[in-house]
Amino acid sequence: MGVRDPHSVFDFLANPERFMAFSRWAAPLLGLLAIALAAGGLTLGLTAPGDYQQSDTVQIMFIHVPAAWLGLFAYLCLGISSFLALVFRHVLADAAAKAAAPLGAAFTALALITGSLWGRPMWGAWWVWGDARLTSVLILFLFYLGYMALRGAIEDETKAGRAAAILALVGLINLPIVHYSVVWWNSLHQGASTFGAEPQNRLPAVYLIPLLLMGLCYMAAFGSLWLVRIRAEVWRRRARALALRASGA
Repeated sequence: MGVRDPHSVFDFLANPERFMAFSRWAAPLLGLLAIALAAGGLTLGLTAPGDYQQSDTVQIMFIHVPAAWLGLFAYLCLGISSFLALVFRHVLADAAAKAAAPLGAAFTALALITGSLWGRPMWGAWWVWGDARLTSVLILFLFYLGYMALRGAIEDETKAGRAAAILALVGLINLPIVHYSVVWWNSLHQGASTFGAEPQNRLPAVYLIPLLLMGLCYMAAFGSLWLVRIRAEVWRRRARALALRASGA
């Protein structure tokens, strides 16, 4: 068997007609998968025993940590889509970038809110400006808001997409800062406790399994919503093109 040419996969995803056919069944399938994973993850998470230090507040972890993961992942998707749209002028990539921004902002906002709820009983404060992880995640959220504001401020859709794409690419610099902030600077956040963690620092299975299930749940939910939003953006642009054509503009 031959190796699939990566350019053929790229061409497939860049083709609006093929994408619309693929996403028609992929979006609801991912949505159903997210519901199933949420049922399993929440059941195991809410019935997990309280932590010896954090008591029952440890259950916030199953909402907070996956939201933080998805805030980073969604921005990575935004950055890659912006790069493809800026360099290769792919309209579908631009639609994907535009569709990813509100979703990533929502996940990041959820991470910030649940982080504050978790931090108040653990650290004695809702917010600590000196914490590198908190500050860098807030900057990530501001990049999301800046991207959406810039797209909305420029009337010409093509110019808006290019300007926002440049901002999105600049924001990629913040992703490794968020990830390694607990290593490079002092932070109230604990170090790695899942992937790449030392055995003695790894979460017990009673917490790790529901956490990973919820992480997969968030990923599937993002995938489903992202596909739905891209489809809506494609239909919107088609309707706008038809309206302009009908008006003779």
